[in-house]
Amino acid sequence: MSDLDLLHISIADQALYGFRAGRLLLSLPVSTAFNGVGELNGSGCTPRGLHQVRAKIGAGLPLAAVLRGRRWTGEVWSPELHRQFPGRDWILTRILWLSGLEPGRNRLGEVDTFRRYIYLHGTPDTEPMGAPLSHGCIRLRNADMLALFERVPPHCKVRIDEAPYPQWAADQDFT
Repeated sequence: MSDLDLLHISIADQALYGFRAGRLLLSLPVSTAFNGVGELNGSGCTPRGLHQVRAKIGAGLPLAAVLRGRRWTGEVWSPELHRQFPGRDWILTRILWLSGLEPGRNRLGEVDTFRRYIYLHGTPDTEPMGAPLSHGCIRLRNADMLALFERVPPHCKVRIDEAPYPQWAADQDFT
């Protein structure tokens, strides 16, 4: 059931907040980019600003399904698989592929979030949440990603910024 109409990702909090009609319904820990925030292609940074969910990928796949090139490899993550492929950037369970909505900031040219393949996606449960460790994407626990995927409709708005929760909430227009 798609019941969320806005996701807000706070870099400061390393958290995702889910809203419906301005009401907070969900708070999840995340991991954003180790390199910090930034919009340039190749930066390894998490892009800021207003985005939308452009594609939902992985419906019906098992928990911890391994995705490469936005396709299921047929594998399900395990510690043994992890040892077999050390250093792999694991994209697991589901993908919410983001597209920027602000031309010149996170859309088109060298700052295009969609062409940078910036996702919300699952990650091994052995990876810490609440610490910036990704290559630019927003990582979530697999169970959280699975639950979020069902609650987010296509084109759901996603705001990413640096402020902590109380500060940015006071400045938001949730309509």
